[in-house]
Amino acid sequence: MDAKIVLDEAQPGLADRMTKVCQKNALCERTFHTYEQWIAQYLTFNGLSNPFSLNEKNVKEFLRHVTRRLSPSRARLNQARQALEFFYSQVLKRPLEESAYALPSSK
Repeated sequence: MDAKIVLDEAQPGLADRMTKVCQKNALCERTFHTYEQWIAQYLTFNGLSNPFSLNEKNVKEFLRHVTRRLSPSRARLNQARQALEFFYSQVLKRPLEESAYALPSSK
């Protein structure tokens, strides 16, 4: 499913909001699309729940899932973490505690 559709299914208007915030923060197009894909995966993993109803626990579970199921490189896992941190702090204006973004052990 297209990332923009996923974002808007989770919360109407979210795709446009994310685009505007990324433009305001001068994110390059490649970074924007990478973040958009990670956020879409996160929202899909959480059943397309409204992102305002999700919390630190959901972020930790998603990062654990990514680590165990996808076996990404450390750099790719860091991309997911940075995308989630950007999403909560800049797009939703609802920063989470730093501990939510702690990268899980790959073991």
